[in-house]
Amino acid sequence: MISFSFQRAEAVWAQERELEKNCELLFRAILPRIERGRLYLAASSIYRVFINGRFVAAGPARTAHGFYRVDCYEIGEYLTEPKNIVAIEVVGYGINSYDTLDQPSFLTAEIRSGDRVIAYTGEDGMRAYDLKRRIQRVQRYSFQRAFIDAYRLPGDSGNVYTDCRWEAEEERLCIQEEKRYLKREVRYPGYERLEAKEVMEQGTAEFAQEQPGLIGEETYFQVGELLLGYSYEEVERHVSEEAQRIVFTTGEKEKQQGGSQRIQNGYAIYQFPYNGTGFIDVELQAEQDSEVYLEFDEVLIDGKVDFLRMQSCNCFFYQLQTGEHRLLSFAPYTMQYLNVIVKGAGVIKKVSLIEYKHPPVKRKVLLPEDKELTRIYEAALESFRANSLDLFMDCPSRERGGWLCDSYFTAQVEAVLTGESVLEHAFLENFIINDQFEQIPKGMLPMCYPADHNNGNFIPNWAMWFVLELWNYTERTGKRDLAEQAQKTVEALADWFSDYENEYGLLENLDGWIFVEWSRANDADLVNGVNFPTNMLYMRMLREAGKLYGNPAWEEKADRLRNVIRSHSIKGQFYTDHEERVGMGVQNSGESTEVCQYYAFFTGTATVEEDAELWNTLLEEFGSARKKNNRYPRIAPTNAFIGSYLRIELLYRAGEYPKVIQNIKDYFLPMAEQTGTLWEHDKPTGSLNHGFASYVIYWLAGIYGTSENGQSESGEGS
Repeated sequence: MISFSFQRAEAVWAQERELEKNCELLFRAILPRIERGRLYLAASSIYRVFINGRFVAAGPARTAHGFYRVDCYEIGEYLTEPKNIVAIEVVGYGINSYDTLDQPSFLTAEIRSGDRVIAYTGEDGMRAYDLKRRIQRVQRYSFQRAFIDAYRLPGDSGNVYTDCRWEAEEERLCIQEEKRYLKREVRYPGYERLEAKEVMEQGTAEFAQEQPGLIGEETYFQVGELLLGYSYEEVERHVSEEAQRIVFTTGEKEKQQGGSQRIQNGYAIYQFPYNGTGFIDVELQAEQDSEVYLEFDEVLIDGKVDFLRMQSCNCFFYQLQTGEHRLLSFAPYTMQYLNVIVKGAGVIKKVSLIEYKHPPVKRKVLLPEDKELTRIYEAALESFRANSLDLFMDCPSRERGGWLCDSYFTAQVEAVLTGESVLEHAFLENFIINDQFEQIPKGMLPMCYPADHNNGNFIPNWAMWFVLELWNYTERTGKRDLAEQAQKTVEALADWFSDYENEYGLLENLDGWIFVEWSRANDADLVNGVNFPTNMLYMRMLREAGKLYGNPAWEEKADRLRNVIRSHSIKGQFYTDHEERVGMGVQNSGESTEVCQYYAFFTGTATVEEDAELWNTLLEEFGSARKKNNRYPRIAPTNAFIGSYLRIELLYRAGEYPKVIQNIKDYFLPMAEQTGTLWEHDKPTGSLNHGFASYVIYWLAGIYGTSENGQSESGEGS
C-alpha cells in the first residue's frame, strides 16, 4: 500500500452532520482557464464530479475501514472557459452495507496547477451547500446496499453546475479528524455511453390510491439495530409501495427507435442493447409540475419491468417543477430495461446509461469462427468489466460486494485480459491491512469486504478461499509482498479453524454460515456436524498455506486430513457429504451430492488415478448428460456456483476441451442471448450479471490463446 498526502486540503463536512444518514452536499469552486490541472480527492461515502455541467468522474475506490483511497483526475481539458465551475457532490450514507462502509462522511479535495494548490477543502477553502433536493428519509435500496434515489428538483436544477452567479446559503463546515490516505492503484473506470436502442412499449398509467396485495418495503429486510436505515414511520415517501399502485394500460407495443417521447400520465419502456451497468441518465422537459418514477431491471417478466424481482427497490422517484431536467442516478445500477413513468406531462428527450466499469482491456481471446462462442465471450467480457471496477464484485446491481471465492475466479480473468493483477492486489490488500474485524470472531475473515457485517455473519469456507487465492496470486505473479503482509492473518485463521477439529482432525460443527453451493449440498442436515466438502477445502487450504510459508507442519496435517477424509467419506463409488456425532463416535449419513465429487477432485482429495471409476462416471454420466439420462437419481444435482464451474474446470485441467466447449455452450449461450451477460443461476432469478461467470474467458483463453496488439500468445490448449 502506498500512502498519500494532500498539500493543503483537509477533510471537511457540514458541522455536526457527519453521522447523518443519506446526507448530500455539493462543493463548488470557480477556476480560471488552465491548461494543466489535477483534481485529487477522497470521500466517504460516494462522490461524483461535474465541470461546467459535464459529468467527469465518480468514485471513490473502496478500501478497508479507516483507510481512504485518493483519486487523481487530469481536468485541464475541461477548464476551457474564462470561468469554470467545478462541482463535487458527495453523499454520506451513514449506514451499514456490503457496498459502502458506515464511516463518518467527509470530502478531502484539492486542485493543483503544477505544484500550486488553487482550490481545496479546509478553512477558507471550497464552499459547500445542502441543496435540500435529495429526499433523505427514504427506504434502503436492498439489504446489501444503502438508500434509493429520490429528489425534489426546481425548474432551474441544472444552474448550479453552469451559472457562476448562482448563490445559496452555505453550510458551516467542520474540519474532521485526520484520515489515513492511500494512493489509488486500480485502473480508472471506462465512462462509455450506452444509448437506449428502442422503446419497447408505451401506454397510460393510472395512479391508484389503493391496490390489493402490496409488498411492504420491509418484507425482505427489517431496519433496526443490525440493519441501519430509516424506519417505516420515518420514511417520507414509500416509493416501492407507491409504484406498486400504478396501473398500466398498454397502448403502443410496436418497437420504436429511441428519441423524443411525450408522456402524459403514462409510461414508456426503453430497452438497452444489453444488460448494462452505470448511471441512469434521463433528459426530459417537464411541461408542468410532475412526478417521475424510474423502474428498471435486467429482464422483463411477462413483458413488464418487475422492479422488486431481486428483493431490491429498482425504482427511483423525482418530483419536478416545470422546466428542463437531467435525472442522473447518484450511484451505478444494472439494467436492460427502464420504465419511465410520468404523472403529469413531459417530453423524454434522451435515455442512456453512463457506463461505470473496467476500462477496455488490452487482450482478447483468439476464438475460432463460431458465432455462439463469440456471443458467449462478449457476454463474459461485459460481466467481467461490470464486476471488476475497484473490487471484484459478485454483481454490480443488488450488492456490489467484494466477495471471496468469487474473486478467486474473476482474478484469473483479470490476468488473462490485462496481463496484470493490479485489481487483485488491491482486493486482497483490503482484507490484510485491516487488523481487526470487530463484528466477526477474532481470527476469522469477512465473507465480503469492504463491508459492514453488523449481524456477525461470516462464511468460514470463504476464508479458506482467501488462502487459495493468495497462493494462486503469489504463484502466478511471482510476487510475495501480499503473502508476507498476510502471514499473521493466515496464522490467525489456521488457529481459529484448529479449535473446531475433532479427534480425527476433521472440522466439526463450525460456527458461521457453512456454504458449499446453492443446492441440496447446502441443506442444514448436510452442512452440520462434519461436512466433507468443507473439510476437503480445509485440507487444500492447509497444503497451500504450508507451501506459501514453508510450514511443513501444515503440509503434514493436510496429508493426514486427506487420508482421513478418504477413509470416512468414500462409500462405494462416491464421496459422501456428511457424518454426524452419535454417542462417542461419528456416523456417516451415506448421502452423496454431485458437487461433493467435484470438491474432491478440485482439492486433490480425489485423483484421476486413485478414483478412475468415479472420474469416468462423472465424465460421461453427469453434467448436462444428466438431463437426458439420469442414471444416478440419488446423487443430488449440482447448481451453477460453484459446482458447474468446478466441473468445467476439472474438464479443462484434464484436457477434455471438446467437452469444455460443449458445456460452455449448453450452459451459457441462453444467458448471452437473453441479456448479453452471464448469470448467477441458470434461470433468470437473482443477478443476471455475475463476476465469477466471466471465468469462461479463462477457459477459452487457455484453449485458443490470446492476442495483444496483434501479437498471438498461445494458451495451455494451443
